Amino acid sequence: MRWMLLAATLFAFALCFTRHSGGAMAFWLLLGLIGLIATGLAFAQVRITANARDETLSDYELKQLREGKSLDQ
Repeated sequence: MRWMLLAATLFAFALCFTRHSGGAMAFWLLLGLIGLIATGLAFAQVRITANARDETLSDYELKQLREGKSLDQ
């Protein structure tokens, strides 16, 4: 999905710079800027998800954390 957003953003900028009327240029420029933000957030979300820990811990892991022991032991 993020690659499709990137392609659509680049396409919007290409259309922006090839239009001759001000209204069409502004429209595609606006879509390109919105696409830049959406693409940046999509790539950041994938990176954050890849480095995040699992959301749930087992009962054993919770007990280890309460006792102040390392989970690696």
